[in-house]
Amino acid sequence: MTNAAHVSLLTELSRLDVGQCTFAAPLAEYCTWRIGGPADLLVEPQNIAQIQRLRRFASEHALPLVTIGQGSNLLFSDAGVRGIVLRLGQRFARLAIKEDRITAEAGVWIPGLARKAQQAGLTGLEHIVGIPGTVGGLVLMNGGSHRQCIGDLVERVTLVTPDGETQELSATACDFSYRHSALQESGGVVVRVDLLCPRGDRRAIRQVMLADLRERRGKFPLHTPNCGSVFLSSAAMHASVGPPGRIIEERGLKGRRVGGAEVSLQHANFIVNRGGATAEDVLTLITAIRAEVRNAIGFELDCEVRYVSPEGEIGPAHRACPRP
Repeated sequence: MTNAAHVSLLTELSRLDVGQCTFAAPLAEYCTWRIGGPADLLVEPQNIAQIQRLRRFASEHALPLVTIGQGSNLLFSDAGVRGIVLRLGQRFARLAIKEDRITAEAGVWIPGLARKAQQAGLTGLEHIVGIPGTVGGLVLMNGGSHRQCIGDLVERVTLVTPDGETQELSATACDFSYRHSALQESGGVVVRVDLLCPRGDRRAIRQVMLADLRERRGKFPLHTPNCGSVFLSSAAMHASVGPPGRIIEERGLKGRRVGGAEVSLQHANFIVNRGGATAEDVLTLITAIRAEVRNAIGFELDCEVRYVSPEGEIGPAHRACPRP
């Protein structure tokens, strides 16, 4: 496809009822790492019908499409995305609670979900109160903290398939495991999730949440652009040599810097943007960390953070790293 034809298709799409459209959107402004080049077209829908229309158009015309929320677990290429970025955020963030069931659209802010559950006297979501991001990404990655996972509470997930149809999957069909789900390979866009939460004492739930937030303030670099935890833990590694942050710190890598990217002095499983960091800086730093850990203790640190290529392909960031 020629560049003129590509631009013509995106212009045609922007004239359909698919939501708010922004051309040449700077992706650094749409992720917590503040890194990334422009997206050809960024679309922010407000209902499922618009998402269906968008997915159908992109599929029919073979246009690359990347779905994001808050961008809190993503590293965008310095070249941006040569296609469509579908952003599910505040415009697509309705939430309803009925008895022990919570129904949340993908753009719901995660800390807000935890607080709404607490106010309703529902427990089980305390561990997500400090996680920046949106529900769609949390479910897709089976995210959580303290080795807990959102998938433990999922009853049903609603997707929009590439051909624009809706599909409902049970928790069993989602095949949740630690920081993974079958949703990642499904090709569908998570648009809604139903959670079943046990009842609990509001005051006790609030105290647990406040304790979690206090711990985060003391442990994590909350005021410097970052993506959260960069590397995955594993049961075998954790039992043998500890979590990634401890392993990296013991290698003396706190403060290691490439360009504007730095291993946080506060928590070694965080890479912070000290100003002007590029995706290339981050990938080079990840490569160096993995090599030092591999050579020292024989464990391979795989990435939790996902890299988004200019072609719209998404995968663990270590797969995009330069060869050491």
